[in-house]
Amino acid sequence: MWIDILQDAFFAAIAAIGFSCISNPPRNSYCYCAFIAAVGHSIRYVLLNNEWLPIHIILSSTIAAFVIGLLAVYLAPHAKCPAETCLYPALLPMIPGIYAYRTVAALLLCLYHPEETLFGHYFYLLAYNGFTCIFIVLGMVIGATIPIFLFKNTSFQATR
Repeated sequence: MWIDILQDAFFAAIAAIGFSCISNPPRNSYCYCAFIAAVGHSIRYVLLNNEWLPIHIILSSTIAAFVIGLLAVYLAPHAKCPAETCLYPALLPMIPGIYAYRTVAALLLCLYHPEETLFGHYFYLLAYNGFTCIFIVLGMVIGATIPIFLFKNTSFQATR
C-alpha cells in the first residue's frame, strides 16, 4: 500500500507543477505546490482506500482540500507568494474528471434512448454522477477556503 500512496503522491505532484506552470508563479513556489498536492492527494487516497473505515469520495475530498488549504496558508510566507498561488494548482489534480465524463456520457445516452426503461437507467446515472461531481467540487471549495478565512492574517501576510 505504501508504494501506491507514494505513486499517487508523485503523480499528483507532477500534475500540480504542470497546473502551476500555466499561471506563471514565482519559480520557488513550484516545489511548494508539488508538496502540497502530494500530501493532499495522498490523504484523499488513504481515506478512500482505508481497510477499516473507507470514507466516501465527497468527504475524503473535503478533508484533503482542508489539509491542502492549511498547508497552503502555512507555507505561503515561506514561498513569499499568496496562499492561493499554491492552493489552486494543488487542488486541480483532485477534480473529479471521471464523474464529469460519466455525467456527459449519461446525458447523451438519455437523449439517444427515448424508451422509458433505458432512459430511466441513464437518467439515474446522469443524476448520480452529476450530483457526485458537483458535491465533490463544492466540498473541495469549502474545505480549501475555510483555512484562508480562519487564518486571514497569516494568509494575507505572505504578500507584505
